[in-house]
Amino acid sequence: MLRPGNATLCAGHTLPRRNTCQDSPVSGRAASRPIERRVVSLRIPNSAFQTPHSKLRIPNFKMIVLDKSSWLRMVFAVRGSSLVDTWPRIALVILFASIVTWTPLRRAIEPYTLTTTPFSLIGVSLAIFFGFRNNESYDRYWEGRTLWGRMVNVSRSFTRQVLTLVRAEADSQSEDAAELRRSVVRSTIAYVHAFRHHLRGSSPEPELRQHLSDEDRERATSQLNVPLAILQQIGERIQQANARGWIDTYHVPVLEESLTEMTGVQGGCERIKSTPIPFTYNVLIHRIVAIYCLALPFGLIDSVGDLTPIVVGLISYAFFGLDAIGDEIEQPFELDKNDLPLDYISRMIEINLLELLGETDTPPLIEPKDGVLL
Repeated sequence: MLRPGNATLCAGHTLPRRNTCQDSPVSGRAASRPIERRVVSLRIPNSAFQTPHSKLRIPNFKMIVLDKSSWLRMVFAVRGSSLVDTWPRIALVILFASIVTWTPLRRAIEPYTLTTTPFSLIGVSLAIFFGFRNNESYDRYWEGRTLWGRMVNVSRSFTRQVLTLVRAEADSQSEDAAELRRSVVRSTIAYVHAFRHHLRGSSPEPELRQHLSDEDRERATSQLNVPLAILQQIGERIQQANARGWIDTYHVPVLEESLTEMTGVQGGCERIKSTPIPFTYNVLIHRIVAIYCLALPFGLIDSVGDLTPIVVGLISYAFFGLDAIGDEIEQPFELDKNDLPLDYISRMIEINLLELLGETDTPPLIEPKDGVLL
């Protein structure tokens, strides 16, 4: 196997072997002479394996785009962390623990001080619950990112197919075919933006006005599922091109397969959005965490003493933080700081397709604002 660095074309030892072929043209002493198989080693420098694409940088599609080079900066980071959402709950628990620890109420409740055994048992159950729930939430988050990655690929592939496979043989129809290609690519851009707005429950009107004709825009917005309506319009234009002989019959299934892939990606994202983790499961976790953190001072006050509020605050931060992370990434298409940057992905697709169309006046790529990429 050829490997960079100390690479060899073949491997083995020098093996003496007699020629046992009966019909060999070699006769006499030459036929009985042992044949040696020699191994030739070839050293190839690592630079020979480097291509212009080796240093290609792929953008990182994360909402939080802060610098991770400093360990201390990550430890003390607040923006984008769960502390932004959980600090009121943590403060409430610390206040309650302080009242239990440092007020005369401690004398009244001292006979009811608990041991650490029930907290250990409940802690194990909470760990199992959190592990399952956060894994499910992250699976939903990663599946959403995977689906949008497929959308990036299929939109580029479909545009390339339209620009190369839709051609008019007659010179008199070349302008019409070029206009149809531009219309289909523009509709694909409008579909991506409408799909993003569809997942976030916002209005796609500005992008549709920019990329669709008034007639197509009115037809699309009159339906409940706007991106699906735009896909229908794209399919109709492909059919028109086929009827006029601008697409080879064997190429129509190729274009239809790309449209089907877009529909599949949309269906997968709609499934994630419309099927959250069961409400009763979330309620159970929230209640157990709240009861556990509020009861924690009674189990620690004997062993920790006056430091009980500090210990309770640290434990509460861990439990409330894990709870908040599961809530935030459960719906990856919303506008939370750790959700998927759909605005950035949609704009990148728009720029790519316009450049494939030959246009130079493209919108700028979205940049992070205060370390957050929308």
